[in-house]
Amino acid sequence: MKVTVAYATATAQHLLAVDLADGATVADAVNASGLLMLEPDVQLESARIGIWNRLCRPDTRLHEGDRVEIYRPLQVDPKEARRIRAGLRKKR
Repeated sequence: MKVTVAYATATAQHLLAVDLADGATVADAVNASGLLMLEPDVQLESARIGIWNRLCRPDTRLHEGDRVEIYRPLQVDPKEARRIRAGLRKKR
């Protein structure tokens, strides 16, 4: 079965195609992709992971064509970022 593992940093985007046996899990896909070697800061145990933008656990079984996404923590709360932008617009 073919799946894709996706991860993005501020400067790079990784889309890694992986061919796995049927019944493979999200953790299997991440490990097989080699992403953990490319981005050593990624901690699979504590990272938020999803399949096609829906959160899941590392032991979730995959299906053909799934896209496993590893999410970075937010740097700023989106509501707070909007308040800051709105405040800057009012000053202009």
